[in-house]
Amino acid sequence: MTPIAWLMASWLAWGFPFVFLAPHGQKRPSVTAAGKTRAGLLLECAAIFIAWAFRTAQPGIGRTAASMLLGPVAAALGWTAVRHLGKQFRIHAGLYHDHELVRTGPYALVRHPIYSSLLAILLSTLLLWTPWPWVALSLALFLAGTEIRVRTEDALLLSRFGEDFTAYRRRVPAYIPFIR
Repeated sequence: MTPIAWLMASWLAWGFPFVFLAPHGQKRPSVTAAGKTRAGLLLECAAIFIAWAFRTAQPGIGRTAASMLLGPVAAALGWTAVRHLGKQFRIHAGLYHDHELVRTGPYALVRHPIYSSLLAILLSTLLLWTPWPWVALSLALFLAGTEIRVRTEDALLLSRFGEDFTAYRRRVPAYIPFIR
């Protein structure tokens, strides 16, 4: 399989659980912070667009190998995050009336593993596809958008779970392992 076919397969494997396994259209009462979430999502989408729009001539063996390792890691992380999040899954930041604080599986390693998985699949794409100057811009946009989304979600979780969430946030990094 060529590296580009591997990348495409990784994106498909990554996206599958979000499209086909995540519970969409739930009709439970909830509180939503859609505006800030949309702004963050727009920045993340711009980062992904840049990753795909500008192609490098030859990525080299190191970049290719790293890309081919990150793709399956991203997919596995996405699958397990959706599975552990279960009925708490939402596109926009929000809390259902019966929301639970998930701390199992990948949520024991990072508070927002879906963003971790998106960062990993973006990095896989950037390494294989994108020239370095565009990599920097793409990552800057992605991190800005993700920080908006993480802070919005964390504020909602703090408002609902108080000290329990504060203790969780102290122990577990947001979306990049080992970085608080």
